[in-house]
Amino acid sequence: MSNIRVTVWNEYRHEKQNEHVASIYPQGIHHAIAGYLMKDDAVEVRTAVLDEPEHGLTDEVLAGTDVLIWWGHLAHGEVRDDIVEKVRGRVLDGMGLIVLHSGHGSKIFERLLGTRTGSLKWRDDGEKERLWVIEHGHPIAEGLGEYIEIPKEEMYGERFEIPAPDELVFISWFEGGEVFRSGCCYRRGKGKLFYFRPGHETFPIYHHPDVLKVINNAVHWASPTAGAKVSYGRTEPIERVGK
Repeated sequence: MSNIRVTVWNEYRHEKQNEHVASIYPQGIHHAIAGYLMKDDAVEVRTAVLDEPEHGLTDEVLAGTDVLIWWGHLAHGEVRDDIVEKVRGRVLDGMGLIVLHSGHGSKIFERLLGTRTGSLKWRDDGEKERLWVIEHGHPIAEGLGEYIEIPKEEMYGERFEIPAPDELVFISWFEGGEVFRSGCCYRRGKGKLFYFRPGHETFPIYHHPDVLKVINNAVHWASPTAGAKVSYGRTEPIERVGK
């Protein structure tokens, strides 16, 4: 079976505008994630950023992508609507999509979920987060303990205006007492969509080994050619490629 072809997409704005963020991710958040995924022999990785022609998401790139990873924050409104529609069409045709952190406000996430998803509580005080695993049998949670602990992170709290997930893998708890649905799985057409909350740019979240492990697991789950057949709380293992 062929490798999973992954494209890691990033706005790549914070890293250019904020020296602190640049010190954490000198080559960009996209390269931090891609560098980890490249360790998986079953995965082929490329990157794309907002300021490239067609945002780096040409017809050729999308046709050669099994799973698209999306990180955005500052410039959701700059993403062209025609590119969003092309990505949406690919997801409906079977491409996997992993939306990270502030990507909850992206056009593609809202377009696929059918609602505005920017409504939530937030506080950027660098609080401890415990990301509790509530579906230990799910492929995205493979290799994890009871929870992932992140020493400092931006708080997101409910109410999070999203449709009820087909499957909820993680719930976050923060020092301030808030909770948040942090690992949400959906099916849209033939494609799988996973929203994963951790990832504020001013903290080294994408250097955390368990956070990166979740993203790698999600690549296998979301790929049309590998992972597991999962539907409404039931998991049916099928042939899996790689780790």
